[in-house]
Amino acid sequence: MGAKNSFVAGVVLAGLAAMASWGFAAPAASLPQDQRFQRDSAHAADSSRDAQSPDSGKPALDRSGGKRFGKASFYANVFAGKKMADGRIMDPQTDNAASRTLPLGTTAKVTNLETGKSAVVTIRDRGPFVGGRILDLSPATAQKIGMTRRKGTAKVEVAPIAVPMPDGRIKLGAAANDPRVAINLRNDKTTGAGW
Repeated sequence: MGAKNSFVAGVVLAGLAAMASWGFAAPAASLPQDQRFQRDSAHAADSSRDAQSPDSGKPALDRSGGKRFGKASFYANVFAGKKMADGRIMDPQTDNAASRTLPLGTTAKVTNLETGKSAVVTIRDRGPFVGGRILDLSPATAQKIGMTRRKGTAKVEVAPIAVPMPDGRIKLGAAANDPRVAINLRNDKTTGAGW
């Protein structure tokens, strides 16, 4: 294994260890009761969505880890301070996002195809519920990737980094080996990675 591959593998492993410390893959017994409830509720909600039939009108969750392309918008100011699908409060200054098809807890690299700027987000909510859109971003994330309120949407690439599976395992996604992701996570004070 070359030095570059060793570095990337080390960064990915460090990232997975950090995610485990955030509760992504922690055994239920090691989590405080309130976090255990939130995690179990999110998994139960996602598991029930997995079982949705195409006729139910709700999209099935995509745990493939593959890239997707489409339009992103961002949360309106009215959603600041409101509870998201994972039970957390929506903070416009953090890198959270809403997706109808990615499992809650998924981390992903979002790239604005018009500006080339990227940011790492965590899927914490459901939406957008406007046709033709695949992601709602927090205002801070939208700003990082060069989206403006004036235009309101941008064409984006969403590349999952880590996708939580129903059994508690983590599946690495399309952006897991991207060294720029590791640098973003390392330097991002809002994720709490600190590695």
